[in-house]
Amino acid sequence: MIQIIEAVPEEIYDIELEHSLLEANARLARENRALLDQHGIKAIDFMGAIGSGKTTLIGRMVEKLKDRLGVAVFNGDATTSNDADLIAGQGVPVVQIATVNGCHLDANLVGKALRKVDLDKLELIFIENIGNLICPAEFPLGSRARVVVVSVTEGPYMVRKHPHMFLGAALVVINKIDLAGAMNVSVEDLTRDVHTLKPDIKVIPTSCKTGAGLDEVAAALLHA
Repeated sequence: MIQIIEAVPEEIYDIELEHSLLEANARLARENRALLDQHGIKAIDFMGAIGSGKTTLIGRMVEKLKDRLGVAVFNGDATTSNDADLIAGQGVPVVQIATVNGCHLDANLVGKALRKVDLDKLELIFIENIGNLICPAEFPLGSRARVVVVSVTEGPYMVRKHPHMFLGAALVVINKIDLAGAMNVSVEDLTRDVHTLKPDIKVIPTSCKTGAGLDEVAAALLHA
């Protein structure tokens, strides 16, 4: 069963009345992180554009890790539950965070989602942020690490166009590499663009279709 929470105007207005929206979100993110640490849970925030393959990638990570760890997924989406339905079919707790056309998740909504699951049974939470390469970068959620997923189908310049997203990430996944030739996009060039922004960041090319790179991603998430 999927649990659903929605942003409501009253909550949004309450936060906006704070001295600073970003400061208020940062405070709530620290509270989320403290709660997660108290229960020994690692939360990973997945960010990326619509169509980058975040949902499929998270689903493959759940497949690989659910028998070893207590895993839950928070799925951020504007209105529909399609992505959440796909993950829920694997038998793990899923909370759909419906932002009602909002362009990013915030720490307030993630805090509400944390109250919907049994934290004592979890060790790992995957948070799928809204498909957006701009707004999510400004709003920490309390996660241990952030992953940016970029697909070769988005073209050769996505990293250069959205540098801020990559600066705060611990891991970059270049997805759908099985389509790189058809799209005339160089995985090596995308990797080079990421390392130009942040030389020490780990970059893993993947294909959820062929399975390439998925074991490496799972290992990186466990050590994030």
